[in-house]
Amino acid sequence: MTVMTRAGIEDRSEATETYMICLDVDGTLVNHDGQMSQTVKDSARAIVESGHEVVISTGRSLGATLPVIQMLGIESGYAVCCNGGVTARIDTTLEDGYEVIERKTFNPAPALRALIKALPTAKYALENDRGEFLSTERFQDASFGVVAVPVTLDEMLEATAVRLVVFSTDATAEDFGAAVGSMGLSGVTYSVGWTAWLDIAAEGVTKASGLEVLRARRGFDIEQTIAVGDGRNDIEMLGWAHRGVAMGQAPDEVKAVADEITGGVDDDGLATVLDGILERAVA
Repeated sequence: MTVMTRAGIEDRSEATETYMICLDVDGTLVNHDGQMSQTVKDSARAIVESGHEVVISTGRSLGATLPVIQMLGIESGYAVCCNGGVTARIDTTLEDGYEVIERKTFNPAPALRALIKALPTAKYALENDRGEFLSTERFQDASFGVVAVPVTLDEMLEATAVRLVVFSTDATAEDFGAAVGSMGLSGVTYSVGWTAWLDIAAEGVTKASGLEVLRARRGFDIEQTIAVGDGRNDIEMLGWAHRGVAMGQAPDEVKAVADEITGGVDDDGLATVLDGILERAVA
């Protein structure tokens, strides 16, 4: 493992110097206050302009991802949102500037019933198959990208979900993760965030599963894939990529699956990685 510090369908099989660069948002492109440094912005824009395929890969919903895409000047390309639950094609010539090309949905009721029984004081939110958010207890978060509609738990149980979110203020992330793990949730994929925050998707759906579909569709070899992230929901993505880079502040279990560790988000660790790609292209 190397430790670094800062000092449409198209056949791309011949483009050995062009990479599919998959970037997490929170904790990678932006800090945990949602701010992107000028250094990271400049490096990311340079990568976009150089012709590499930059794919934003995030737990955020599409509505909360689009401002980041615009900030980076991405006018065409793809984004994998909701931890693989939604894939969108970015095209600024379209009326909305994008089109959703895939939604991976599931029935949230079994998992939701188990969670409510074990975590009755937690807050719950759900993104449905129309991109709307339903929530309990006035639960809102910037990652939703839209204002959540308050509903009863019975209404939530009847919905078709792309993403189910659970938030508790009664435990640490580690305690929360242990509690959820002991429930034996089946038929879904889940990841615990930095806080007592749980993201649930359809079984087998991760950032990596969404990115693998795109990789095949776009004609990249796996050797042309690079991914950078910092969260537990990035573990599969970093393991999938030919070159997986963990941010410096990532938990140990995330660093363990990475090929490299760069600087933390507050040290512009992503810029180190992106600048290195550009420097090798020039050399």
